[in-house]
Order: sequence, then structure tokens, then C-alpha cells
Amino acid sequence: MPADSSGHSELIADRNHLIEYMESGCKPADKWRIGTEHEKFAYHIDNLRPLQYDGPDGIRALLDGMAQFGWQPVLEKGNPIALIKPDNSSITLEPAGQVELSGAPLANIHQTCDEVSEHLRQIKQVAENLGIGFIGLGHQPKWPLSAQTWMPKARYRIMSAQMQKVGTMGLDMMQSTCTVQVNLDFDSEANMVKMFRISMALQPVATALWANSPFKEGKPSGFLSYRSHIWTDTDPARCGTLPFVFEDGFGFERYVDYMLDVPMYFVYRDGDYIDAAGLSFRDFMAGKLPVLPGEVPTMKDWEDHLTVAFPEVRLKKFLEMRGADGGPWNRLCALPAFWVGLLYDTQSRDAAWDLIKDWTPEEHQTLRREVPKYALNTPFRKGTLGDVALEVLGFSHQGLSRRAVLDSVGLDETHFLNPLFQIAESGMTLAEELLCAYERRWQGNVDPVFREYSY
Repeated sequence: MPADSSGHSELIADRNHLIEYMESGCKPADKWRIGTEHEKFAYHIDNLRPLQYDGPDGIRALLDGMAQFGWQPVLEKGNPIALIKPDNSSITLEPAGQVELSGAPLANIHQTCDEVSEHLRQIKQVAENLGIGFIGLGHQPKWPLSAQTWMPKARYRIMSAQMQKVGTMGLDMMQSTCTVQVNLDFDSEANMVKMFRISMALQPVATALWANSPFKEGKPSGFLSYRSHIWTDTDPARCGTLPFVFEDGFGFERYVDYMLDVPMYFVYRDGDYIDAAGLSFRDFMAGKLPVLPGEVPTMKDWEDHLTVAFPEVRLKKFLEMRGADGGPWNRLCALPAFWVGLLYDTQSRDAAWDLIKDWTPEEHQTLRREVPKYALNTPFRKGTLGDVALEVLGFSHQGLSRRAVLDSVGLDETHFLNPLFQIAESGMTLAEELLCAYERRWQGNVDPVFREYSY
């Protein structure tokens, strides 16, 4: 769900102005929408290599080919770097050419799944003529960073330079990972806080259920979600579980203060990205930003700044659930179903809150640290996280059932949870399925993943 473009040039008056901006995201429950985003790796079918930007079978050719379906290009220095439609959906490029669909704000999961299906139909039709394939995994399974290429987006040059100064895995995050996420609404500050706390506490459950990145450079990485592990040492100033979310008094004001302390990356002016990496948005508001002396930020600058924090759950005018690996088609539809069932139904939301409200800061941190490695087998209290996952899936199923939104053949939204119940009940994540294939039928060769698990 893209940010509202109204008021972009409005100058920020003070801190309260920022708080009011965040509060303006509140909307009545009957206006709540679902925005689903997913990333996928594009590769040449003949040699499995990632795509270059240019060339007859590169990313640019792929974007150009999508014009036949009504997508309009977004240009940067003359290069198409994204596609948009009037319904607020977009196709964008991650740093190494991972292709992302940011879906339109939709009313239900049936519409979301139709949107994903239509996108895959369109992009596969274009890709077929270019010899391009797509695969949904959390981490690039075969190629090292040296085999990746950068897309021509200036913000990525700024971000990559800064990430190498503050962590060890920032470039891997940018170039070698894919995720699926869902963006959800709230109707009040109180409900935002409850939703934020529930979703932050339960992101490890999502990480476990969607664990789908066991490989690095053609070998097992030692993690079931290597993508999730990468985020633990990308940039501590802008990533993590945000313990303050669970503290008394948390709300829009506290999140604004957090964002004011997150170091900047850039300021966008007249088609150029100005390097502001490591500088302070507070200084910017005071007219003391060294790279733009005397200037104060606009609301568009604030919207841009909100995108450069990467916690497990992110607040804009809506909440973004960011803890899941990219995956196969049915997992893309399952993620919005999982969170909508939990958070858009009052009874399920209350049940989830009752489940997590006494979890300690130490438990939150332990789950964040251990789940990338052990997924559902992570010990938790008297059992495992798999036990928690089954309970939470039950809440979600009940919430979707109470929504009672039917498709054209009379199915409600609960069936989108079926692949998750299969994972939780068997204890076998997709990552573990991939590892079994690698050790047995693939005989230690990761290449078959591109044939057996591609879209």
C-alpha cells in the first residue's frame, strides 16, 4: 500500500507534525485493506545465472515487455527502474534485479491471490520469450555476491557504501535475499499498538513457517532461514525487534522518536539522490543538514526516511510484516491470510494478545536469534515454537472463518492457510524439504532447485 502522495511538498513544521502524519493512517475497520508484496529471483534458464540489467535478455527487456499489459515505466536517468499502474500497484527492482510486485490495496485474500496469479501469468509470458525463469526462495541458493550485478538506482549505491561500514551482511541482504510481506491497516492508536506488539512477538512464527533459505553459494548454510539470519548483522541502528514497542506508553510519538534517531541514507532532490548516509533527520528538521545547509525537510522526505528502517515490523501509515522468506505461489497467498486472520478479527486479535502478553524481552530476543537456525524446532517454554505455531494458526483460521468472505465457488479465506497447517503439523519446513532433496535425489548439487521449484 503505497504512501499517500498528497502533501509531498509540505514543509515539516515540527515533531508534532510527524506524529499527526502517522496518526492520519487510522481508518475505520470497514476501510481496512490488504497490500501484499513479494520478491523473486530472475535467472537465465540456460545457465541459471542472475540477469544483467541491459542486453536483449536482461531486466530492462523484461520491464519493457510488461508494457503490453498496461504497466507504465518509472525512469531514473533514462533507465526504467519500476512499473506502475493507476490502482497503486507497482513492479520494482531490488538491488541485484530481484523482481518485486507491490500489490494494490485490496479487500480480501481472494483478490490478493488473483492479483498474484495474474502477475505471474503476465511476467512468465514475457520471460518465456527471453529465456528467463523465476524462483521464490529467501536467499540466492547458488551464486556468490561476485556474480551479482547492481541495478541502476542511485539510492542503492549510497545504501551499499553505508552498509559496509555498519555490519557484515548488508550487501548479502541487498543482493541475495527475497521476502514476502503484507501491509495492514489499523483504526486507532490503541489498536495499532496491540497489532504492532502481536505481530512483532509472532514474527519468529512467520519466519519459521516460511523458512525457505537453507543454501548459500551452492551449499547448506547451517540455517533454515539464512535470509532472516542476515538481518541480525546488517545494521543494528535500523533493524531488529524494537523492544520499546512492548514498553508502557508506546504509540505514534515513540515511533516517531525512534525514526528521528535512525540514521539517514539520502535526500531526493530534482531527480538526484544526495548522499546523507549516517546524518541526522533531527538536524535536517533544524536546517542543519551538512549536505543541504539551511533546508528543512518536506513530508516526502519523511516518507522516504520511513523506508530506510528495517525492523521486523515497520510502521508507516500502516503496519508492514517483514519476517518471512520468499517462497512458492501458495505461500505468497498464505502470508496475508495468516496475518489478516490474526489481526483483522477482534476475537483472534485478543486471543493472540493473551498468548504473547507475558513473553519477556529475553524470550523475544532468544526467538529472534534461534529461529533462523532451528525454525519450528526452536525450544520455547515447555515445548517448541512449532507448538506455538499450531495455536496461532488456529486463531488465524478462526478469524478468517468469522470474516466469511467467499469466492465465486463459495470457499472462504481459510483454505489459504492449508500449506501452513501442513508445515506446522508435519514439522517439516520448506527449507528442510530442500535440504532432504539436496542430500538425496540431488546428490549434493543445488542446481535442480531451479528446475523443481521455479514458478
